[in-house]
Amino acid sequence: MNKESLIKHKIDYQVAGEEISHELAGKMIKDHHDKHGYEESHSYTIGKTIIEQILAQPGCVGITFRDAINESGNKTLVYVGVDAKGNSILEITTVNDHGKLAVTHGMIGDRLLPYTWSSL
Repeated sequence: MNKESLIKHKIDYQVAGEEISHELAGKMIKDHHDKHGYEESHSYTIGKTIIEQILAQPGCVGITFRDAINESGNKTLVYVGVDAKGNSILEITTVNDHGKLAVTHGMIGDRLLPYTWSSL
């Protein structure tokens, strides 16, 4: 692959996602329910605080959500910040109080609130 084609296919992770209409959201959810059943459909609520903390990490431009199973054996999501190249932010290099470089773990989230379906 040449340099020109690499530039054409660069992904801008910061602008991933877009607003959709209520009608389209409802149709997409209904289509999932129709195909997989309500028992296979999950919804979760994530608080603003953890989202803001993850996004505030140096170099973070977005969040990746990954399916996971928690300690109780229930389906959940694990979410982690991503940089401009789409890499998970697992380590952060900072300068400590003594002027030395320090490496800390990037923030990873879980602990969702399950949501009971009403309507969208």
